[in-house]
Amino acid sequence: MTAKGTRKTGQARRQAATKKPDVDTVALWAEYKRDPTPEAREKVILHYAPLVRYVAGRVSSGLPPSVEFGDLVSYGVFGLLDAIEKFDPERGIKFETYAIARIKGAIIDELRAEDWVPRSIRFKAREIERAYAALESELMRIPTDDEVARKLGITLDEYLGLLSKMSFVSLVALDELWTVSGDKPDKISLADTVEDVKVKDPSKSYEIEEMKDIIAEAINRLPERERIVVTLYYFEGLTMREIGEVLQVTESRVCQMHTKAILRLRGRLGTTLGF
Repeated sequence: MTAKGTRKTGQARRQAATKKPDVDTVALWAEYKRDPTPEAREKVILHYAPLVRYVAGRVSSGLPPSVEFGDLVSYGVFGLLDAIEKFDPERGIKFETYAIARIKGAIIDELRAEDWVPRSIRFKAREIERAYAALESELMRIPTDDEVARKLGITLDEYLGLLSKMSFVSLVALDELWTVSGDKPDKISLADTVEDVKVKDPSKSYEIEEMKDIIAEAINRLPERERIVVTLYYFEGLTMREIGEVLQVTESRVCQMHTKAILRLRGRLGTTLGF
């Protein structure tokens, strides 16, 4: 779209936002405020229902595919109901302008309530991933904990404390899409890397084997104790406590090593595969 076209679109939106309500809408609100019966309320809800789908669509564009659009619409309905109850037509404010903020706020509140990991912790996890990747590229070796802590601008104790808090951040959805770079960038989900025993697809099998080789190579480049933790946990099925007994360290220390290994792998695979 050209700059001129963008300006026209922006002007059209501003004109729509300042456009006076039509006669039917004014009568609808007058009826509801005069006699707020369930029937009158339902008429208002049905009239503005498309607004919920509009806001849900805008919000969904920035969310992972694992978030269902229908769930966003359900969350937004609560915001619409709240906006209808509290809206005062006498103030001269366009209902759509007032309701959009309420609907979006209701959707975001529900999404935050469902997330078991604080946003600050997720942000720190991404910072550590980037620090691992940057230091490995700069030093041409695996960085030490002290070097990573200095890169992040925090003390070693603060860094180790973050690792403990991030011990459950590595959970991901199987249907989350990852972008794989190449001549023709494509998107795959973790579920796509799981072998389908019912269908033998040579191309898929090759892609899976290639992905396994890349992950195996990345695991082999981990420090010895972190590699042992990953092997015992994911391939041998040992618990964190059992691994601690094998390595003669505490369970919390095993959790820290596991978290460091996952963050190293995510940073390294992100650099190698471009996701």
